[in-house]
Amino acid sequence: MRAFDGQLSGSRPISRTVEEKKRQLRDLKEALAALKPHAAASLRQSLTAKIKALETELAAR
Repeated sequence: MRAFDGQLSGSRPISRTVEEKKRQLRDLKEALAALKPHAAASLRQSLTAKIKALETELAAR
């Protein structure tokens, strides 16, 4: 569902705890490893970019 104008959750990023971020990182790595060889390159790139972003965010803590 889309947020309506003035709704608090409309443009606010989802805040996650460190444990949730670690779990998401693990899940993304598993998903990348499970991709078939014929999967779209853009999908691989987006997963790799998200993994990198999470790793740098967790390393900064």
